[in-house]
Amino acid sequence: MKALAMLRIGEIGWIEKEKPECGPTDAIIRPLALSPCTSDVHTVWEGAIGDRHNMILGHEGCGVVEEVGSLVKDFKPGDRIMVAAITPDWNSLEAQGGYPMHSGGMLAGWKFSNFKDGVFGEYFHVNDADGNLALLPDSITPEEACMLSDMVPTGFHGAELADVQFGDTVLVIGIGPVGLMAVAGANLRGASRILAVGTRPNCREVAQIYGATDLISYKEGPIEEQVLELTRGKGVDKIIIAGGGVETFEPAIKALKPGGKIGNVNYLGSGTYVNIPRAEWGVGMGHKQIQGGLMPGGRLRMEKLGSLLEMGKLDVKHLITHRFEGFEKIEDALLLMKDKPRDLIKPVVKL
Repeated sequence: MKALAMLRIGEIGWIEKEKPECGPTDAIIRPLALSPCTSDVHTVWEGAIGDRHNMILGHEGCGVVEEVGSLVKDFKPGDRIMVAAITPDWNSLEAQGGYPMHSGGMLAGWKFSNFKDGVFGEYFHVNDADGNLALLPDSITPEEACMLSDMVPTGFHGAELADVQFGDTVLVIGIGPVGLMAVAGANLRGASRILAVGTRPNCREVAQIYGATDLISYKEGPIEEQVLELTRGKGVDKIIIAGGGVETFEPAIKALKPGGKIGNVNYLGSGTYVNIPRAEWGVGMGHKQIQGGLMPGGRLRMEKLGSLLEMGKLDVKHLITHRFEGFEKIEDALLLMKDKPRDLIKPVVKL
């Protein structure tokens, strides 16, 4: 089969590979729509997870079941399916302990385009099909289903990690597609005020559609100073970090109330240490909590997120700014994600 792969750090290309084999609990999927991610950019052009050779890229997509293993009970060839970017082994000890995303080791639930071929091929493999696939409802388009693979669950997990509660004032740092879904997630969880940090006009506009009440530009001064001014010196209850780098934790800690919580879902692709300002962290005793997490993945989560779309509680169409048609356009979409023109939020390729 043909596939778009990382050839080595800094280089991608089309390769031929054998069609993946289906184990007894697995499924082989033919994609219907695919979407590249900033994580693919970090992986290829920053070498964020180390060198990979001829590894098929991509972890966002949906498709049609081509083949299932002999032990798969709930899916059959011809079913249209959704699948998350994170595909845990659900019988692992880590999954039983409540951390399926780390099944088999830290971040090991992230298999696609990490240590296993991803979805940018004519076929892709899904482990533990009954636990990781979800039927694609007729009312959800394949393009929308791509947003449910990673953007929606990752942004929502930021709101979970920050423990957003009714009436909270929440700061969302970074309003790319994940940050926009963090805004939407905080809004759905009952935040009364949502301050969103970003500069691109279309992202700022969409952030307001999803529930942002205040917009902050880091180009107009330090983030924490703007937050403290907007909140009359109080700071915010919760922060979701969905953009920036290792330096972003410094203004976050400064903008957070004592007893507040930070949820990080940003992929830190470079840097060695995270910067935590000592004094503003209460010299270590300010009860300012930081959690960073990979979203859980799995069938139940996909079904619940799909239900939000079906019931009209969430509209992901605002995320999709660039549409391509044809398998060969995956490369163009990925390079667009790398170049990040100002009008880009998310590209999708319909096959």
